[in-house]
Amino acid sequence: MSCDSKLKILNRLPENPEESGSAGRFPSWLHRPLPKGGSFFKTDGILDKYRLNTVCEEAKCPNRMECYSKKTATFLALGKQCSRACGFCDIDFSKTPPPLEADEPERIAQSVLELGLKHAVITMVARDDLPDGGAFHIAAIVEELRKRVPSVTVELLTSDFQGDPTALETVLATSPEIFNHNIETVRRLTPRVRHKATYQRTLDLLRHARAFMKSGFVKSGIMVGLGESEEEVLETLSDLKEVGCDIVTIGHYLQAHRLKLAVKQFITPEQFERYASYGEEIGIAQVYSGPFVRSSYNAGIILEKISR
Repeated sequence: MSCDSKLKILNRLPENPEESGSAGRFPSWLHRPLPKGGSFFKTDGILDKYRLNTVCEEAKCPNRMECYSKKTATFLALGKQCSRACGFCDIDFSKTPPPLEADEPERIAQSVLELGLKHAVITMVARDDLPDGGAFHIAAIVEELRKRVPSVTVELLTSDFQGDPTALETVLATSPEIFNHNIETVRRLTPRVRHKATYQRTLDLLRHARAFMKSGFVKSGIMVGLGESEEEVLETLSDLKEVGCDIVTIGHYLQAHRLKLAVKQFITPEQFERYASYGEEIGIAQVYSGPFVRSSYNAGIILEKISR
């Protein structure tokens, strides 16, 4: 396929187009051109060299080729097997994930250095099998980044640590420029979309983060296309504003595997714009909304905008 060919994300089409309201057609706004340039392979090579996982690859993110071509990636820490089996996520599930790798902080930091990243995004699988949910390991990654690449800004996208405030404060004490925890969907759909996480626990965690952090920004994200109503999305945006979120991302859910939740409806770009306008009207500083938006997509640009 040539670089000018259109990338159609066939493996993310709903299993039943009629159920999704797509009438059997994949909408034009979910087609995109393939990026040009050879940096994709350089990025992939560095990640492979240091044996690192990325959410870009493990979650089959549609932006992977674009981001790798810009020599950026979102690191997936604590292994690539998650102790939760959420209905939307294609990351491998395991009740007993393998032990943590003690040298992962050093490998991530060295990769950030070689990629020349100005903004590093670290996410994680949920590790409910660990006493602290992996919080100390995440803190060790940030410490290593600060030591080896002192100029880099850090964004952490964590699990809810099962609501453990001590674990949360362990990662917040590293003073990330952005702390992110996704609410993922509206209140009504949470039990079906998420495995153990709850809507209220996410709000409580974000509120705690905002109160604890002396500087930096609090961020969350939601997917649409899972059967939510417009009113429910607006309610979620209001809830995120109320607990102190500075940044909210809104993106289109795309089915990564036939065993995952099906897309229920295709959301138009105009609807994404309406959601962004509402979020900004109620006082959320940055609302990044669009079909291909993901939690860490263009994260460094968002940080630059909100920091001005």
